[in-house]
Amino acid sequence: MANQNDEILYSVEGVTGIITFNRPSAHNALTFGMYDRLGEICSTLDPAGPVKALIITGAGGRAFAAGTDISLFRAFSSAQDGLDYETRMEAMFQKLESCPVPTIAAINGVCTGGAAVIAAACDLRISTRDLKFGFPIARTLANCLSAANIQRVAMLTGVGRAMDLLITTRLIGADEARAIGLVNEVFDDAEGLMQRARAIAAQIATQAPLTMRAAKEVVRRLRSRAFAVEDMDLIAQCYGSEDFREGLDAFLSKRPPQFKGR
Repeated sequence: MANQNDEILYSVEGVTGIITFNRPSAHNALTFGMYDRLGEICSTLDPAGPVKALIITGAGGRAFAAGTDISLFRAFSSAQDGLDYETRMEAMFQKLESCPVPTIAAINGVCTGGAAVIAAACDLRISTRDLKFGFPIARTLANCLSAANIQRVAMLTGVGRAMDLLITTRLIGADEARAIGLVNEVFDDAEGLMQRARAIAAQIATQAPLTMRAAKEVVRRLRSRAFAVEDMDLIAQCYGSEDFREGLDAFLSKRPPQFKGR
């Protein structure tokens, strides 16, 4: 069976649910509707239902997803818009992490920004060899990651490597991602990637659901420590800055940004 719209696809193959980001002409850049739909699927799965594992991937073979569609930020006019955006994103991430079945990010190609956090929030990550993973926001939009999102990445890579990604803005490849524990396995192409993702899902279906759910919940509780970190002032500072407006205008105008630190 299948439930589809223009931007995100959801289908069920036996015991496996498959979510596909479906904007290949835009490297699957994520819209607010796509974020909301991802959270909806995760939060409405029946723990006793037929789906025993959930695969998240991207259409087109070139990208898992290239983060939030930057054109959506045109409507932002104040720091409060940034705060509301991060609150909306956090609601989705909590639904993803609370999904009652194990989640597998099958990452093909580009995986940046918000999409990289989605991958980090999944239980398992596998990728193709052409992976490009990272957070180029310090050289593009001049926004920031929330404390919770930095924690999601740092729990996988360690704080030092998470800071490396944020400060240098470099995009790492599959071999480095595997070496630092960010992805579990690497495949030559999208076909091999999805074959392995389906095989993992089939194995998961034979295992004790409560045992896996307990492990997922322990990790979710560990991640939740970041909620105690006050970061609203930092989010407001970045999204309310002149640099954020400059980064947005420069990106949409296809010119280098001129940041001034205010």
